[in-house]
This record gives sequence, structure tokens and C-alpha cells, in this order.
Amino acid sequence: MRTLEETRPRHGLSVPVVTVLDAGGRLLEAEQRALVRHVVQGGRGADIIFAAGTTGEWDKLDQATQQRCCQICAEEAAKLNATLESGSFRGVEVWAGITSHTARDTLENLEFACAAGADAAVLAPLSIGDVRDIVRFVARDVADLLDALPRRIPVYLYDNADIAVDPRVPHIRTRQVKALSRLDFVRGIKVTAPRGVMGNYTKAAAGFRERGEFGIYAGNATEIFDLFRPRTGWWGSLAARWNRYLLRDTLPIGVVAGPANVFPREWARAWQVCRAGDLERMEQVREVLEAFRAGTWAAGGRRTIACIKRGLRRLGVITSDAVARGTPELAAPDAERFDRVFEEVLALARARIGPPWLSSVEGDGTGSRP
Repeated sequence: MRTLEETRPRHGLSVPVVTVLDAGGRLLEAEQRALVRHVVQGGRGADIIFAAGTTGEWDKLDQATQQRCCQICAEEAAKLNATLESGSFRGVEVWAGITSHTARDTLENLEFACAAGADAAVLAPLSIGDVRDIVRFVARDVADLLDALPRRIPVYLYDNADIAVDPRVPHIRTRQVKALSRLDFVRGIKVTAPRGVMGNYTKAAAGFRERGEFGIYAGNATEIFDLFRPRTGWWGSLAARWNRYLLRDTLPIGVVAGPANVFPREWARAWQVCRAGDLERMEQVREVLEAFRAGTWAAGGRRTIACIKRGLRRLGVITSDAVARGTPELAAPDAERFDRVFEEVLALARARIGPPWLSSVEGDGTGSRP
């Protein structure tokens, strides 16, 4: 097992897995394991499994369910890593979402994640209700806990205005990221924010590379198509220069994509072709993924989590598409409309992407849908 000093930020696709629940809100453990196998796709899907995050409805779950979900994901990933070991498969990491409504519960989640075998923890400090000074909390409370544990793991920050406790403070301030990036166990940040905010973070972290890479992960997943777009023509060149200015010449090292629960290979392909700057293939895969994104809108607004679960159910990966209490549901007639759109997206994926980059149930290696 790697020590904290031996770890480096993982590059690639992070899938914030949904939490599979029955109609009563209870965790369906066997189906949660099936979902982990699905997103890994035999080594062609997720590089990172992010458990009990926003897409996992962490703020709607009780602490025991949140912890058990992280434990199941860690256990199943360990089995897959042992089974799929090969020269081309680097293994999948499990990052445990540890954020809770109180500092005490958050620290308990971190201790549990370390014991359960998670490779890293993800912390959204602005979402903890009783934390007033996030730098002090991480530098003192989190650090002291990690120092006392027999196994230390890296911590990644999570910045998302949608889950911030105080709407007047939607993002972690640049000086706070700069201070936190000094800590040896804070290895990066997932940013669900405009490019300008992401650029502030890359600038803050740039001066602390002597102890290793500080990873930036794009939380607005479809932005990678613009961030990595090659310079073609005067307009493309201008847009590329503007992106480089905003990000201080530092591009994300990974993407966090909720829809990759349903389309893990397709999103892995998106990351691959974006990194390569293959404009033709970027446009092909973007068309598919944007079509699914558009399909998650209902009459009452976005229903991303409900649509992801319904898509997984239609594929046969899980049998229950129930959402936690408080998560927007997908009710008729929006559910029927989504079903039609989903079949259209699957057909579009076959036409525009094709094998071996079509996700298969249980990741059977065929690269084609049933």
C-alpha cells in the first residue's frame, strides 16, 4: 500500500457514482457493487471512483449510509484492481466523499475512509455548517486527525457554489487555496465553477510545485471540449489564448463527469481525444454527450441524478432508480420523454462513436451495448 508521500494526483476520468437506493431510501449493496464494475468497464472507463459526492446525494443520506457506500466502492475497486492487473490497466482509485453537515461528522467520515481503504478523501469545506475558518479547520483539525491515524490518505478540495452553506461565499477564496495547497496532504481541487474561478486556483497553486503536483479537476465536465480545443483559424486561436490566460497556462489534469455513470467509456474517450486535441473526434463525442445533457432537463428544471439513475436502470445495471428524499424526481410525462431521448442518445453514440468506446453492461470488454 502506498504511503501518503508516494501518492500523486491521479489523471483522467473521475466518476462521481450515484448511490443506489430502494424506494425506502436504503442502500442496495449488490447493485452499488454492480455500478462500480460498470463504471470501470474492465479498465476502459473510470480512473477514479468518487463515492458519496454531490451526485451520490451525500447531503440527503444519513452518515451510516454515506460511509457504507464509500466502503463498498473501496472493496469492489480492490477486487477489480486485483483481477484486472495488467500492463495497460493502472488500477482505479476510490475517493471517498467525507463532507457532512458538521465538522465532527466530517472528521468521523475521514477516519472511516482511511480505515476502509479509500485512496483519497474529497472535502467541500464551504458545505460544513459549523466551520467558520476553513483554513484553520483543514490545517488543524484535519491535519491532527491524519497525523494520529496509522494510515494517512490525500485530501482533495471540492469547490461548488451549489452546495455552499453561505450563498454570499460561493467559492473558496484564492488566498485560502494558496494556504491549503501548502499542506502536504492537500493534493488538488475539483472545481465546479467558471473558468475564471478555476484560473484563480491554478495561479494560487503554481508556486507550490516543489513538493509535487497540485491537481485541478474540471467539475463542469463539458467545458473540457473548449479548454482543450486546438487553435484553428483566427477565432480558435483567440479563444485558445483567452483560455490559457484564464487558467495561467495550466489545464486540468482530470474531469469529473456525473453522466459517466451511464457512459463511462464514452466519457473516457472524451478525455482521451480532448487531451490529444483531436478536433474531429472531439466534436463527434461532444455531440453525443451534449445530447444526453440536454435530455436531463424536465419541465421543472434539471433532473440529472434522477435521469442518470433511470438510464442505468434502462441499461440493466441497476433495478431501482429511486432518489433520496429531497432530490428532484423524474415524474411522468418527463420520465417518458427522457426514455425516448435516451434511446436516441444510444443510437447517436453507436453512429458517432462506435466500438470499442461504447459502454457495455458489467464492462464485459466487447465495447458494444446489448
